[in-house]
Amino acid sequence: MQSSDKESNRGDTRRDFLKKSSVITAIALTPAAAVKAAENQADERFAELFEKIPLNITVNNKAYSTSVEPRVTLLDYLREELHLTGTKKGCDHGQCGACTLHADGERINSCLSLAVMNEGKKITTIEGLASGAELHPMQAAFIKHDGFQCGYCTPGQIMSAVACVNEGHTGSRAEIAEYMSGNICRCGAYPNIVDAIIEVSKGGAKV
Repeated sequence: MQSSDKESNRGDTRRDFLKKSSVITAIALTPAAAVKAAENQADERFAELFEKIPLNITVNNKAYSTSVEPRVTLLDYLREELHLTGTKKGCDHGQCGACTLHADGERINSCLSLAVMNEGKKITTIEGLASGAELHPMQAAFIKHDGFQCGYCTPGQIMSAVACVNEGHTGSRAEIAEYMSGNICRCGAYPNIVDAIIEVSKGGAKV
């Protein structure tokens, strides 16, 4: 009888052990399953960044109907897809102004603007300023006043300068400097850039 009781107790112990093991396994697997589900959701969201969506945009008076990944910046779209490399990539953080262009006539840092954000807009880059072989007045003024040295920042400087004139911020050298402060020139051609802007602004009309 005692032997039977011992066997019974032993059997209960084994059953309890198996039950406990099952519970422990379930507990161990539940977080793993949760982590896996979270990873799957993250993968889906990540994949969405690569799914191209339609984009209709006009660049330098030429219409484009295409599709782009939603993560692509306007700067990268212009440079890599349309091969318009006049717009430069400098800091890529909106701090240097090298990528400045016009979107519906307003100057923006194209490195901070997603291409899809410009659906239906008219974009003008440095390549779109000149009229054939005839330079834009601001381009000609930059050459005349030696408003550049290495030239890397020049496209953004010129695009910003055109906007500066059109916005009416040319009342004084100090005002021009203030409204051109978003464009950095590592060569230090600032006085000459201001001279070029002053000359163009004397025309009194939008450029």
